[in-house]
Amino acid sequence: MADYHLAQLNIGRIVAPLDSPQLAGFVARLEEINALADGAPGFVWRFQTEDGNATALRPFDDERMLVNFSVWESAEALHTFVYRTQHAEVMRSRREWFERLDQPFTVLWWVPVGHRPTVQEAIARLDDLRRHGPTSYAFTFQQRFPAPGVDTGSTAPLPDECPAT
Repeated sequence: MADYHLAQLNIGRIVAPLDSPQLAGFVARLEEINALADGAPGFVWRFQTEDGNATALRPFDDERMLVNFSVWESAEALHTFVYRTQHAEVMRSRREWFERLDQPFTVLWWVPVGHRPTVQEAIARLDDLRRHGPTSYAFTFQQRFPAPGVDTGSTAPLPDECPAT
């Protein structure tokens, strides 16, 4: 049994208020995609309110900045969900709903099994990635680092096939 799970944070700045007609397609798919994540192989946990999503939470000083924050059993499980399910279809429409960001907007890091990272922890990891690039503390799909105590041969890059870029 693994001693670590993979945490991920990604942020996005919406192009208009969440209740605007411009975001209707995004909002209409939220429940479906969150349910898909909840049932995906390797899914452990996701950050959410009682409403079942995190759109009401604004940990940044920007009302239009949304967060997606979850924990997975492995990088492969997260990668499969992101790029090999209906989630990828939604990502193809990302530019309709989200502005292009000039800095990294997704960060990965290892957490001990059972640990639920805080938003502050996640933001600190993203800040570290932006300042120092990928390290064992904060990394990306393209430049992964192994979980503590795992052989480095197990971190071959996963293809970045993001349909949103």
